[in-house]
Amino acid sequence: MLFWIRRILLVLAALAYIFAGYAHFTNTPTYLKIMPPYLPWHLELVYLSGVAEIVGGVGLLIPALRRYAAWWLVALLVAVFPANVHMALNKIPLGAQAVPQWVLWVRLPLQAVLIWWVLWCTKPEQPTSPARPITA
Repeated sequence: MLFWIRRILLVLAALAYIFAGYAHFTNTPTYLKIMPPYLPWHLELVYLSGVAEIVGGVGLLIPALRRYAAWWLVALLVAVFPANVHMALNKIPLGAQAVPQWVLWVRLPLQAVLIWWVLWCTKPEQPTSPARPITA
């Protein structure tokens, strides 16, 4: 049962990262708004992070790359964290809709949940030990 829960959550994570990465290209202005001013090349970094999300999401679906993809996404989540902090500090809305500021702050610890999610879903399966016979 746990195997299937992991697989379902893995596929959901992969799809979420692929679609989120795609959104960097279809909704670029939203991502440009949250770029911290101290970072250079805003447009290029938005596109690069979109490609990185797509690559990570696809990697999650390829068994031989799955664990590497998880660590790739962990690095990406850490790398984009300053943009999420910038968003919360400057009350930048999520997309076109203004949201309560507490939502922007809740997104920050959510990064840790996302990190846990990809690592847990890609954790190598523990081999089951055969039952030992009962001896007298």
